[in-house]
Amino acid sequence: MTRMIFSADTLPPLTSEPPCEPWHILIVDDEPSVHDVTRLTLNRLELFGQPVKLHSAFSAAEARLMLESDTQYCLAFVDVVMETPHAGLELVEWIRNDRMNGAIRLILRTGQAGMAPESDVIRNYDINDYKSKTELTAQGLATCVFNAVRGYKDITTIGSQLAAFRQLIDTSAGLLKLDSLDLMASSALQGLLSILQLERSTLYLARRQHSLFAESIDTLLSCGNGAQQCVSSGLEGLPEAIRARIEQTFSDQSTVASAQDFVGYFATGQDAAVVLWVEYPADESHFRAGLIELYASQLVLIFENLMRQNQLASNQKELMYIVGDAIEARSLETGSHVKRVALICEFFAQQLALPREFIEAIKIAAPLHDIGKIAISEAILHKPGKFTSDEWAIMQTHAAIGGQILEQSKLPVACLGARLARWHHENWDGSGYPDGLVGDKIPMEARIMAMADVFDALGSQRSYKEPWHNEAILAYIVNQSGIKFDPDLVDILRLNIDELVLLRNQIPD
Repeated sequence: MTRMIFSADTLPPLTSEPPCEPWHILIVDDEPSVHDVTRLTLNRLELFGQPVKLHSAFSAAEARLMLESDTQYCLAFVDVVMETPHAGLELVEWIRNDRMNGAIRLILRTGQAGMAPESDVIRNYDINDYKSKTELTAQGLATCVFNAVRGYKDITTIGSQLAAFRQLIDTSAGLLKLDSLDLMASSALQGLLSILQLERSTLYLARRQHSLFAESIDTLLSCGNGAQQCVSSGLEGLPEAIRARIEQTFSDQSTVASAQDFVGYFATGQDAAVVLWVEYPADESHFRAGLIELYASQLVLIFENLMRQNQLASNQKELMYIVGDAIEARSLETGSHVKRVALICEFFAQQLALPREFIEAIKIAAPLHDIGKIAISEAILHKPGKFTSDEWAIMQTHAAIGGQILEQSKLPVACLGARLARWHHENWDGSGYPDGLVGDKIPMEARIMAMADVFDALGSQRSYKEPWHNEAILAYIVNQSGIKFDPDLVDILRLNIDELVLLRNQIPD
């Protein structure tokens, strides 16, 4: 059997290594000899680095069954006259209209041209060629197959690109809805694999920022084949070759795509830039650098916005702690108290399954609950014994003062802080201050803060007392259920006392 070889100016060269996926070609004809001759001519043909695999159907009905399978046929030779005079033409209509398959190339072959005149068939049926069986020589048949497969390849490539762009839009829109670097790390990689139709890949995203005093380069994320997912770590943890490539890209400020990877440089502001490094298998020949660059340009901007939001939130939290520490220091109490109550408030909010935005906000605002103490004289704040009635009246004003200070801001965290500061000394039975609120009229955040503040204060050293034992703290709080504290919060503390003690011990005085 002779192997068909085409010249360099007509067909691509044959490959020495057999590829995995062949071009599937369907022969539909009721004459066995037609199948034999076609196989003899085409059986060892290779096109675009892929072999040809021939399939036989001896009737239009059999062809329909085969075309309904999962096999992706790129070409079908269809005889016009089979079980009926127009069986081939009816099969063509079924493929195009019922199966909605516009990609497969269809070549009609007939030995009885009078049954279906070429001019009528070409005009009325969606076919790609019309040949008499006698005119298809070995070379003509091979050339016909090459032209058809090339057309199929172009059509499927365009279809794949359109699908990829749709996926690009959908994925970018999905990333915009995320506000967690961890979630975005995995979503970014999955989106990349989906868009590019890759089975496996590795992705690193590094960010460089110039601050007022220094320059930093950090890995925002790394995930995929051969990389452990991580968020916000230094470049030191990266493989040496990858780290060098990323640092060089920052230096060159250029984007380079090769057969194995893509390294893109993206300026995200006057003070920041991002490098995206993507490794992909060498056998993924359909990888398109232009598409990933478009995807990456959207991805890095989303990451940059999220990173800056996280930095603002982190800075805001740090400032809250600093203010809280200063307030506690003025009261001769440890600044660790504000950090502990922030964690304890977060814990109670999580146990109550409150919205994530609320949980994050109460953790940030908690250190400001005693901000009103800045208006109280040190003589009262530092008094080691019990207050007189007049001193106690002055001390109680810190709650209303703290609320007034914070309510001047329209920021959500400040507004939440104002409610914490004003009402965290209200009691469930209405005996608290400054407004004597009762039960669920007390905002939930203030009820949580009342519990967290007392739980931590009783377990801590103060100028006027020694720390209580955990059993005594639990007994006191349970005894005050429905009096000082929300009964539901008391139940949460009672059921989770060991975990709360561990949480409190994480930040000792």
